[in-house]
Amino acid sequence: MKSFKPQAWLLPQPVLILGTYDADGTPNAMNAAWGGQWDRNEIMVSLGSHATTDNLNRCGELTIGFATTDTLVAADYVGIVSGRKTPDKIAKAGWNSVKGEHVNAPVFECFPMTLECRVKEKLYESATGYYLIAEIVNIVCDEKYLAADGNPDVEKMKLITFDPVHLGYIELGKRVGDAFSAGKALK
Repeated sequence: MKSFKPQAWLLPQPVLILGTYDADGTPNAMNAAWGGQWDRNEIMVSLGSHATTDNLNRCGELTIGFATTDTLVAADYVGIVSGRKTPDKIAKAGWNSVKGEHVNAPVFECFPMTLECRVKEKLYESATGYYLIAEIVNIVCDEKYLAADGNPDVEKMKLITFDPVHLGYIELGKRVGDAFSAGKALK
């Protein structure tokens, strides 16, 4: 085995698009790869200092969309362009949004599934950012991404993951087993 120095290589890393409103009501978004489930109804995201953090400090509500192969170019764009310097970046990304049903934040219609969230806690807050703990208050899913049982069908979504090793994006693949069941073969 080859050894490497410590890196941010936890895999897979979801490509999360955080949606907030600027002070004037303009939708804003940023790309965040360092996030994940914190608790059953909570998510954690590591944030630097961004227009998004300014918006969260003012409002405390956001949406989190899951980037896909179809949204890859624009999702990358909102991650490399600052909302502080490019206030029309959502228009340039070509995204349409509607106000969230349960939060004062934009739901971008291009994403198959979006979490509507409220800030619960900020950990280790400093001038350079913080760890955001957000409560999931609602989940919306485009009906074309529902399975026969009425729940979201992740395989249909073409979700992408960030590859921190080679700085790329990888489309997630097909189902390969059943959780809480496959291991029973070894009992």
